[in-house]
Amino acid sequence: MVYDGQFIVLMVVAVLLTGISKSGFAGGVGVVAVPLISLKASPTFAVAVMLPLLIVMDVFSLRAWWRHRLGSLLWLMFPPAVLGVAIGYLTYGLFDDDLLKVLLGIFSMLFGLWGLFKPFRGRVVPAWIGGLCGGIAGFTSFIAHAGGPPLNFYLLQCRLSKEQFLGTAVVFLAAINLVKLVPYGLLGLLNVANLTIALLLIPVAWLGVRLGLVIQKRLSGELFFRIILGLLILLGIRLIVDGWG
Repeated sequence: MVYDGQFIVLMVVAVLLTGISKSGFAGGVGVVAVPLISLKASPTFAVAVMLPLLIVMDVFSLRAWWRHRLGSLLWLMFPPAVLGVAIGYLTYGLFDDDLLKVLLGIFSMLFGLWGLFKPFRGRVVPAWIGGLCGGIAGFTSFIAHAGGPPLNFYLLQCRLSKEQFLGTAVVFLAAINLVKLVPYGLLGLLNVANLTIALLLIPVAWLGVRLGLVIQKRLSGELFFRIILGLLILLGIRLIVDGWG
């Protein structure tokens, strides 16, 4: 892997977007980070570098949103999510970089299209759907830090207040990120080189959180979210082409 200017720009943009997302703004745009980095590096490198950064940002998010969590929803979705992480770990060896890019591209396109159109938003769904979404979120979080879209799919049906929605989502994703430390460590993804890059990017992550607070005052959250979702769809197409090529 070559650490050239394009690589540095992609890393900085990816971390900035994640920081913006962690500020409680823009509906989880951090899902774009791994697909963006994967344009220049392997998906396994992308998830390995992003995990420590996500955990650092989770610490700040938890301080703001912990008291707004809904324990009943967390108990419904978290155990299946742990199972999803375990499935991701057990099947890890089945995916080479090209296959991971194709899967990541498909996930990116599906998440982007669902985010733009939200065809099932507001419908009442049974509790078992919440468990299923939790399991899917655990799996997609393991392979691409993309647990937000499956999680949001269910939470949007629960008609929560903004505070309850963000509090539950922040705690759920933070807990899953901590769980992922074990399988990532067993797979050798948390090596010195990856951790060093993550450490160097912590100031960028902090800047992203601050930018999120500024953008909230100057740009419609819905407009910004739609721009990112459009980018996510384009990234998905590019990753599929790269993986199959």
